[in-house]
Amino acid sequence: MATLKVPAHVPSPEEDSEQLRKAFQGWGTDEGLIVKILSHRNATQRELIRGAYASAHGEDLLTSLDKELSSDFERIVMLWTLGPAERDALLVHEATKKKVTSPNNFVLVEIACTRSPLELFKAKQVYQARHKRSIEEDVAYHTSGDLRRLLVPLLSTFRYAGDDVNMTLAKTEAKVLHGKIADKAYGDEELIRILTTRSKTQLNATLNHYNNDFGNAITKDLKTDPNNEYLKLLRSTIKCLVYPEKYFEKVLRFAINKMGTDEWALTRVVATRAEVDLQRIADEYQRRNSVPLDIAVAKDTSGDYKDMLLALLGREK
Repeated sequence: MATLKVPAHVPSPEEDSEQLRKAFQGWGTDEGLIVKILSHRNATQRELIRGAYASAHGEDLLTSLDKELSSDFERIVMLWTLGPAERDALLVHEATKKKVTSPNNFVLVEIACTRSPLELFKAKQVYQARHKRSIEEDVAYHTSGDLRRLLVPLLSTFRYAGDDVNMTLAKTEAKVLHGKIADKAYGDEELIRILTTRSKTQLNATLNHYNNDFGNAITKDLKTDPNNEYLKLLRSTIKCLVYPEKYFEKVLRFAINKMGTDEWALTRVVATRAEVDLQRIADEYQRRNSVPLDIAVAKDTSGDYKDMLLALLGREK
């Protein structure tokens, strides 16, 4: 369930475009007007605004925003204004080029596992058009060993997205997964094959069998070495595929509940999930932390950045 709130009456893209142009003119930028417009438009509407702006002013709206804004506020507005496929292509490129301080490989897992097959395919198309290389090519180049063996097929597979489940197969593959994990064969080809190719509904059935037949959640059995990056990535892969709201809740909890906010992670989650399932993530956050997510965000952020985040969370000032 999305938190994005679009008004019943939305001005035309041309009207929004001219209002944004006015926000850039004069002695100072009208950040409040930028928040008011962009935080209440869906992806299709934002794309039309960009088209109208380019036609009227001969410049991409993103270029104007980049000139006028700065810091964390610029980051959230720019990420939000991008179309979903463009945004994902940018996040993958940043991750592979290691331009960020957050765990790059986890961003790759998020995009590979929480997008639909078609959404991932579109992101890969944008990436290839922009960089003249495939996502898989760059991920393979910048990773090695078990990390590469997991990430490349995760990003390559066009998973079946339907609800059909083979319960016999689920029980068989639950046994395979348990055997590999019991043997600590975490990088085994069969384990990776199951996680990277099966549909999300099929995997959910498999993991339910795992839990029921062997008495532990698979993620618990993968905690033998809490500091092992590859095992962390395996656990994140499973959570993103089957329990995305729990995965993103943890990202937000770690971003907010520590000395100093991790604005990079907070911005990424809000910008990528506001039109998808941010309400479910917020509900999970409140259940886990006994504090509403918008209140936690308001406490840890300030200024125009806070206003944009709260608007995307469905709450105004």
